[in-house]
Parts: sequence; structure tokens; C-alpha cells
Amino acid sequence: MGDTMTFGLYIHVPFCLKRCGYCDFNTYTSMDMGEGASVDHYATMIIEEMALLKRWQEENGIAPEALSTIFFGGGTPTVLKALDLVRMVQTAEHEWGVVDNPEITTEANPDTVDAAYLQTLKAGGFTRISFGMQSAVPHVLKTLERTHTPENVVTNVKAAQALGLECSVDLIYGTPGESIDDWKTSVRSALAMQPTHISAYALTLEPTTPMGRKVDYGILPKPNDDDEAEKYEIADSLFSEQGLAWYEISNWAVPGHECRHNLGYWRNIDWVGLGPGAHSHFGHLSASTTLPQGTYAVDSHEGFTRQHRSLPSGCSSIRAWDIRHPRRWAHAIHQGDVPWQGAESLNHQATLEEAIMLGVRLHEGLDVESINALAGKQLQPGIVQALHEEGLIEESSSTIVPTLHGRLLNDLIVERLLDAYTLD
Repeated sequence: MGDTMTFGLYIHVPFCLKRCGYCDFNTYTSMDMGEGASVDHYATMIIEEMALLKRWQEENGIAPEALSTIFFGGGTPTVLKALDLVRMVQTAEHEWGVVDNPEITTEANPDTVDAAYLQTLKAGGFTRISFGMQSAVPHVLKTLERTHTPENVVTNVKAAQALGLECSVDLIYGTPGESIDDWKTSVRSALAMQPTHISAYALTLEPTTPMGRKVDYGILPKPNDDDEAEKYEIADSLFSEQGLAWYEISNWAVPGHECRHNLGYWRNIDWVGLGPGAHSHFGHLSASTTLPQGTYAVDSHEGFTRQHRSLPSGCSSIRAWDIRHPRRWAHAIHQGDVPWQGAESLNHQATLEEAIMLGVRLHEGLDVESINALAGKQLQPGIVQALHEEGLIEESSSTIVPTLHGRLLNDLIVERLLDAYTLD
């Protein structure tokens, strides 16, 4: 895993042909939400947001860095025309520039692409496709309300690989009614396609989703922690046997093929998020930085303060988020405003918490010396020793790396470390 990442761009596409029953993302099935927030005009709206945000950076003396990664997520980015995705990439390259050999990825529903679509992406500079496979078992796909078939995935992964595109597949484990054998079938089917990257996530059910309500009503069985832990261990073992190593708790890759964009998040580099509900992160800000018109500031000590233009004194980094609803987001852009709804100042405590939570998710681990410097205090050796004796972390005095058992109990490691650094 290289350290060449400098600045990332995330573009959220909120449209889906069908909303899956488990999905809690900011997505919509209407193809036209009004004010230009539509499938046909979406690329133009994103391009306008790029210009507005770039102008805000320049007005505040934020030196633009070249993009090392661009990632389209959703929703389903591939409901847009392939040339629209390419047009957004080309504009981003013009606005910010790109490093040599950038990573340019889109998520893809296997139902929405074909060889010609993928060829257009490849010709337009895309380097990587992340396919939403989820499962290779028809009854599991039906429960998840996915519309593609296992054959769709195989066909399009092969088409992408033939074009020289990197391929990742996403899997979900813990779907109600999914047996251990079902899960093994999905893992082995994914591996048979020889992707260079696989993501595997436990199904998370929110009570506001249709599937979450079915579980609450007893129509579907509730996901089981022990079942999910067993499925995680099965996946880790089978992936490792085929040469995919874990580099983040939910991600495995052939060494050298890790997702650079997501690594940027976990390493807390700066990134711009465009599109309804997308988040951005800016560090190394000056005391004179002001928020865009209409953005409210959030101070982690004082709560929400609406229409507060100036950042809190001493703030050097922020996390900002776009207006969630596509029509209101588009309206702000038409008004000539950066469509941020709010921005949060990241104080020292928040920065420390993020560094710990992100660092212990990675195989490269949390550097003890660096986190000591950030915390302004030394981590007592006994803390690390206790975590090791409990089988939660690898044996090392300089880096905290979770074991397989520790990955399953990652929240416990984070809690112990936060307590150690924040309690007097």
C-alpha cells in the first residue's frame, strides 16, 4: 500500500432503479427530483458544484491539490449515461488536476452495465469498477430485493477484466434466511471470478427500512451476531487461501490492489464530496476561513449554531456535508451557493477519536508513537499488553494491529484505547 494519496473526490449519485429493502442510504427511485436534480441533468449539476466549491477554496486560500482518486458511489452511479460519468471525471481533472496514474472508480449494479458501457468508461479514464454482487444465491438476492442474477455479475466482471479494468465485488453476509452453505457459495463464486478486491459487510438493519420493519414484526428472523462472526471467519479464511489479504476490517485485496480511495478515508486525508448528502473533509485551514453562504457551523462543544459564518477560534479542520434532498441541493446550486447544509469543526478530542477509530481498522495498524504525540500523553505499556493477552491485538510495542478475534471485537479495542488516552 503506497502513501501517494493526497486528495480525493467522492461523487454521490442518489438515483436507483429500485430501492432495496435493507438500504438506508440517501437514494431515490424517482429519476427527476426537480430543479435539474434528474438523471438527464445530474452531471451538469455536479459540474456546477465543482466550480462553486473550487471558487470557495480559492477565496479562502485553500491551495488546491491534485486528485489522486475519484470515486462514484450511490445509489447507482451507472444509471447515468457512461459519457456523463466521463464528463464529470474530465471536469474534475480540469478543476483540480490529477496525479500520475490516478485511481478512478465507479460502483456498478450488474443490471445497469454491459460491455459497451464499460468500454466507454475505460476510454474515459476509469481504472476500476466495484460491482454490487451481494450474494450468488438466488433466494438471498430475493430477500435483499436485488434485481440482478448471479449470471449478470459473472458476465460483466469478465467484460470489465477483458478491458483491463480492476474489478472489486461487494458481498453482504447475515441476510435473514442465509445459511452457512449459502454464504460459502457466495464467497466461492466471488473468488471464482478472480477479482483483485472483495468487500464483505455484515448486513446492518435500520428500523426505518422495510427489511428492518419486517424483522421488528417477526416476518423475518433477526440477524445473529454469532452467525455473522462465523461467516466473517469463513470469508477471511477462503479469501486468504486465494491470495487476498485483509487490509481493512471489511476489505481484502491482492497485495497492491487495495482501494486507494477508501484508504484515503481511513488515513484521514482531505477529500471533496459532491452530490446530495455527500461529506467533505478539509484540514490545515487558516483562522480566516469562512463557511459558504447558508452553511451552519457545528461546534462539538456547543452543538448547532445556525448561520454562523466563521469557524470557531483555533479550528484547523472541518467536516462538511451537502444538503440531503436532491431538489433543495439543486436549488442552492442554482442560487450560486456551495450546497453545504452544515460543517463541523474537528477539535483536538474529535481528531484523536477519529485517529484511533480509523487506525485500528487497518492492517497497517495504529502507530503508538504518532497517537501518543497527538494525545499529548504516553499510552501505558500495560494497556497494550492486556489487549495482546486477551487475543485482541498482535504482539508489538510500536503498532496496534487487531487479530482476527480483535477484528470481530473492534469496538472494544477502540473503547479501551479511548479510555486510556482520555481518562486522567
